[in-house]
Amino acid sequence: MRRVSVIGTSGSGKSTLGRELASALGVPFLELDSVFHQPGWAPLPQQEFRDKARAAAATDGWVIDGNYSAIRDVVWERADTVLWLDLPKLIVMRRLVWRTFRRVATRQVLWNGNRERWRNFFSLDPEQSVIVWGWRKHAEYRARYDAASRDPANAHLTFIRLGSAREVRRFLAAPGASPAPASK
Repeated sequence: MRRVSVIGTSGSGKSTLGRELASALGVPFLELDSVFHQPGWAPLPQQEFRDKARAAAATDGWVIDGNYSAIRDVVWERADTVLWLDLPKLIVMRRLVWRTFRRVATRQVLWNGNRERWRNFFSLDPEQSVIVWGWRKHAEYRARYDAASRDPANAHLTFIRLGSAREVRRFLAAPGASPAPASK
């Protein structure tokens, strides 16, 4: 395990797991949100995003976190492992609401000077509210990644599905002794 893609719905713990795993493996960590979200929340143009992802994935070892379908092929063609955080929806939502509230209340600077806003915290628009996005996308991501783990086109990847905080802790305690790969 040297090139790892970490996936899962917003609030599942991708970045936390990704940072810890990269540190344990001694490889760079890349949070795709930090590349995609430019100042003022402007999206990076797709070709530039693909180029940056390709450059990061071209190295010998890395952990890259994010669900961006626009660059998934670039990351997965070089990955050897996909860590799929598939925690229950209520746990993810509790974490996501708390994280978003904390970020808004403390005016935490995220990527490229961006901050989450109170107006987005209360918005019902999934394009504005990461909370609504997470609620709506949880089942979709579960179905998408379950299908991807079974797809013969991804046979070169080892999928590891972590379905609880306990499984994540066990995995991080001994990355080489991971839970059984997701069924194919």
